[in-house]
Parts: sequence; C-alpha cells; structure tokens
Amino acid sequence: MGLLVQLTDDMKTAMKAKDKETLSVIRMVKSALSNEQIKLGHDLTAEDEMTVLSREMKQRVEEMTSYQEAGRDDLVTGIQNQIDVLEKYMPEQLSEAEVEKIVQETIAQVGATSKADMGKVMGALMPKVKGKADGKMVSQKVQTLL
Repeated sequence: MGLLVQLTDDMKTAMKAKDKETLSVIRMVKSALSNEQIKLGHDLTAEDEMTVLSREMKQRVEEMTSYQEAGRDDLVTGIQNQIDVLEKYMPEQLSEAEVEKIVQETIAQVGATSKADMGKVMGALMPKVKGKADGKMVSQKVQTLL
C-alpha cells in the first residue's frame, strides 16, 4: 500500500475518532508530500516519500530540542506526540551496531584511509541508510572509524 493511501485511510480513522492531533500531523505530511510532488513535477517514488518524511521528522526533533533547551516542557509534549505519529510511517530504524557495520563496509568499498575521504564515504553511505538512521549518528560513526 502506498504512503498516500495509508495516510488517507489513517486520516479517515482519525476524523472518525475525533483525534485532532493525529489528524493535523497527517494533513501536514500529506501537504508536504503534495508540495514535493508539485516541486519535482512527477509522482513521488518511495525514496522521495522517505526524503519528505525524514525532513518532517528532523524538523520535529530539532524543534523539540530547542524547546527542551528553553525549558518549555509544555511544548515538548505536543512535539513528542507529533513525532510519535510520524514514526508510524518511518521505516524501522537501524541500531548503532548495524550502522557501524554498514559504515565499515562502505569505508572498505570506497577505499577510504583518512578523514580527508569522509566526503566520499558519506556520499556512498547516505543512500544506503536514508530514512533508516540519524544523519548525525552516521557522521559520527564515519569520523570515529576513519
């Protein structure tokens, strides 16, 4: 089942349950997907959908971090609820050990030997872990292993 179909079904369910918070997050994601489709000028591939979902998730995580730093616990709860809804549509996240294994394989594949090769490694690595792992964690693993 495509992501848009799943979102539409979940939107109907949220409407019937009068779950306004879930409904607003689903509408926001559908809107972001539609905007991306218009921007690209063609139907979205599964990879394009993951890019949009990852972007939305990253925005929420950054928002939550800034609210936590500002001591706004009242807003943190709302953002956490949005993140919980978005996580339903994200692929299963890779563990640190799995990310480390993929990083090691990619370093060997690219033939990287120093931190100067980090750009090559990241360029080859990110398509493999896109949407499945946090970019910061991946970058840190690459730095420690180089």
